Amino acid sequence: MASSSVKRLVITLMDTSTDKDPDVQEQVYSSLCFMGETATVEVLESCDSYLRQNKLSTTHRTIILRAMETIVKENLSKLNKDMARMVILLASNEMTKSKDIVFEWQQAASNVLVAVGRSFINNVMEEILVKFQPGILPHFFIMQTLANLSVANVFGMVPFLNSILGTMLPMLGMAKQDPMKAVFCVALQRFSESILEYLANLDKAPDPTVRKDTFSSELFSAYDILFNNWLQNRESKVRLAVVEALGPMSHLLPNEKLEEQLPRLIPGILSLYKKNVEAFYVTKSFCQILESGVANDSRTLEPLMDSVLSALHSQICSSLDSSTDDGTE
Repeated sequence: MASSSVKRLVITLMDTSTDKDPDVQEQVYSSLCFMGETATVEVLESCDSYLRQNKLSTTHRTIILRAMETIVKENLSKLNKDMARMVILLASNEMTKSKDIVFEWQQAASNVLVAVGRSFINNVMEEILVKFQPGILPHFFIMQTLANLSVANVFGMVPFLNSILGTMLPMLGMAKQDPMKAVFCVALQRFSESILEYLANLDKAPDPTVRKDTFSSELFSAYDILFNNWLQNRESKVRLAVVEALGPMSHLLPNEKLEEQLPRLIPGILSLYKKNVEAFYVTKSFCQILESGVANDSRTLEPLMDSVLSALHSQICSSLDSSTDDGTE
């Protein structure tokens, strides 16, 4: 099929996506993805020009961005640098066009950036870092994208993380709104997971000289804010995000700082069983912290064992009581 014919058909499909019927919208999405398999460049170019030239609802834009993400993920080898740059610029603009959080639309744009970043990480980071400047609180989805990129392309992202953390740390004190605090926690969690995976696979890593202490001091500074300030936040989503971050972060703290913090950190995490924080995530974080202490040959764990076992015993009994109340065995 000629390029011009493909583009006309793609535009017709995108016009149809204004239909309010969710089934029609999904069919348009599926059709765009199907066409993208055989005419990747033409479909992506058509989506790009259509989004740039038309004033559309966020629902309409989201469908097109979702299709672009799928096409990119499944046909990444067909993209050259020029095509990648076009998609990156479009997705970045879509993601940050509104200062307000419009979740589905902006998440779809963020997902496009993450998909392209699996192969074109330097190009994606070049665009994102323009919008991640020292002293200026970034857009929520800039942080969300950095977080997701760090686990989608570990070897590509870890070399950026030291400078990202250096820029990010002063921003933690600037974050007053709960959604920003939560997304910073998500980023710290993902960055830590990415670093740990990198360190576990140094034999395959592009830079085998990377060490834990490359990131330890920055992560301890972030830990100090999360544990001593944000963990007491009134919003349960923020507390949950802090809990999820502290587990993987604990593996990367300086050894002497971890030893110093464990007598406060472990009781602090276990006390959350009594608060409105989901028990699964508390337990997962506690296990990661315990693993960090054991790996560090901590001498402070043994004196804590009675309180640890008591908290876990109460949690087990509570779970059994809940099962009985539900009529399950």
